Amino acid sequence: MSTVIKGARILGEQVADLLIEDGVITQIGSGLAGDESIDATDLIALPGLVDLHTHLREPGREDAETVLTGTRAAARGGFTCVFAMANTEPVADTAGVVEQVWRLGREHGYADVQPIGAVTVGLAGERLSELGAMADSAARVRVFSDDGKCVSDAVLMRRALEYVKAFDGVIAQHAQEPRLTEGAQMNEGPLSGELGLTGWPAVAEEAIIARDVLLAEHVGSRLHVCHLSTRGSVEIVRWAKSRGIDVTAEVTPHHLLLDDELVRSYDPIYKVNPPLRSKDDVLAVREGLADGTIDIVATDHAPHPMEDKECEWQAAAFGMLGLETALSIVQKTMVDTGALTWARVAEVMSATPARIGRVAHHGRPLAVGEPAHIVLYDPTATRVVEPSDTASLSRNTPYAGMELPGRVVATFLAGRPTVLEGRLVEGPTQ
Repeated sequence: MSTVIKGARILGEQVADLLIEDGVITQIGSGLAGDESIDATDLIALPGLVDLHTHLREPGREDAETVLTGTRAAARGGFTCVFAMANTEPVADTAGVVEQVWRLGREHGYADVQPIGAVTVGLAGERLSELGAMADSAARVRVFSDDGKCVSDAVLMRRALEYVKAFDGVIAQHAQEPRLTEGAQMNEGPLSGELGLTGWPAVAEEAIIARDVLLAEHVGSRLHVCHLSTRGSVEIVRWAKSRGIDVTAEVTPHHLLLDDELVRSYDPIYKVNPPLRSKDDVLAVREGLADGTIDIVATDHAPHPMEDKECEWQAAAFGMLGLETALSIVQKTMVDTGALTWARVAEVMSATPARIGRVAHHGRPLAVGEPAHIVLYDPTATRVVEPSDTASLSRNTPYAGMELPGRVVATFLAGRPTVLEGRLVEGPTQ
């Protein structure tokens, strides 16, 4: 069976047909024919998106999300590969747990799932987990993170950075100095004082990043900074890269768009870790993404059941959904403003996250002989975000009622459609 995508704008530029056979792009040109044909006139063709920071919750918190529902949301957002964070129950700190998550992804078939292993046992920050065993497992883990918690012990962080060098791994740090953020509820500044909420200082993030880039330089290892959110953090990463330190960094869609003024509503939908920052920080992370200081956009998709969000602010869980709206927010904040081209979007949302995570089969260019991981996107469409429309089990989107540009029309995973005409294809299999 062959499929031809007719008249797509590849990376927003060249108009061409793409012929897909046996999961591979076999021809690019004009007037191509196949057993099936998809009209992609005026649609942008991008390589399948790769999210380096997704919370799928399974095993243990299937009331919030499962691998099935999370990868269905991923497919609707144009993602063909997601990296599943380790803060599950039980924690993904052994080869057995990461293989379970990996096999669930293969079973459901909406997106490839690459597990992230915990740096420390139980995320407790006391002793290293089975890094080597997870790396050697069927899941071939290369990214390790205690996300949700910081590896705050400098000696333990050094040992982790040294250990993963043996198999070209990377430590993805949740940069949050715990003593500086005890009881913290929102970005520290005049507004936190006005609202009576404990402030979360920028320096709590920046101090850990500064320490860790120096540790990475000292041991000659790879460091990745999760959900960078402040101007100071951007400047530290920029300085580290100027020294040749092997550091990469990500920004979330919500930190590109939303700021701490939204917390005036006391609506816990805006409670997230790290917190929404100032307008100046939002401008700084956009600048950092545009100039390459920040390497990728990662969603930090964090689903929560209704009872964990529809409560008073201080009792509410941190986190918000991100997979199904990420590409629209990047268009709104970066493409429509002229800060990024669609070719650069393909880099920061596909090629570079795949490279950081060492998944060779994803993030590939749309070229003959390459895997047919493809998303077709309509940048002229608009939509109003409706929480009940999400494929996720949870509804905690901060964009409810907001009009966003763009729509994912189709997603192909190795040539198999997982989304067509904006709707999920039922029952795709690997």
